[in-house]
Amino acid sequence: MLKISAIIPSFNEEDHIEAAIDSVSFADEILVVDSFSTDNTVSLAKAKGAKVIQREYVHSASQKNWAIPQATYEWILLLDADERINDALKKEIQQMLSSKPTKRGYWIGRLNHYMGQKVRFGNLSGDKVIRLFHRDCRYEEKQVHAEVIVPGGAGKLKNPLIHYTYKNLSHMMEKADRYTTLGAKDRLARKKSVGLFDLAFKPWWNFVHNYFIRLGILDGKVGFVLALYSSYYIFVRSLKLWRLLEGEELKGS
Repeated sequence: MLKISAIIPSFNEEDHIEAAIDSVSFADEILVVDSFSTDNTVSLAKAKGAKVIQREYVHSASQKNWAIPQATYEWILLLDADERINDALKKEIQQMLSSKPTKRGYWIGRLNHYMGQKVRFGNLSGDKVIRLFHRDCRYEEKQVHAEVIVPGGAGKLKNPLIHYTYKNLSHMMEKADRYTTLGAKDRLARKKSVGLFDLAFKPWWNFVHNYFIRLGILDGKVGFVLALYSSYYIFVRSLKLWRLLEGEELKGS
């Protein structure tokens, strides 16, 4: 079987890091790429036998692209600290690496959990990420929501990973503030414009689409909160892009 290096980026993930490492214990190497955590993340990771390397955080894609060459083996399994590899996915990954992979990277679906509930519908349903790939691949240079570039296109694994989205409401809002700032800066770099349509219509349509058309309503209160959060994200990102275009410097990102 081809050998595999697991990479787990981290910053103050003491609540998650042990379970994340346990879920990739089948990997031949586990690297925790830490952004100088101030909690017990590093000591907990080392106690679990992971190799910890540290670098100042720039943005997610930059951190991951720096980490990939530090890995020893040919194939990379990248896992965020709030994600888990279950037994079915573990077995599928091992079987795939026991034969000759036909692709350089693979999409993996995500089963998202929010407020203790599995999200079945809405904007988080059908979520997928490329997390298993050859070490020659790199993330696109975007500050937020960057994906792995796989020459020749990526394949898809059948079994999903598990994703525990937000620790609490404060974490959810902090993440929205940080990601909307990074997203606005990405759009500014790509010379995107913003108008009344983006500020008024797009957030409203995003809510309708996710809550009614994609059936977020069937997830109860969780579906309503996530649909509203998604529309809020779209609105704030557009608002921040407008301010950047007007020459305002965004603070606190």
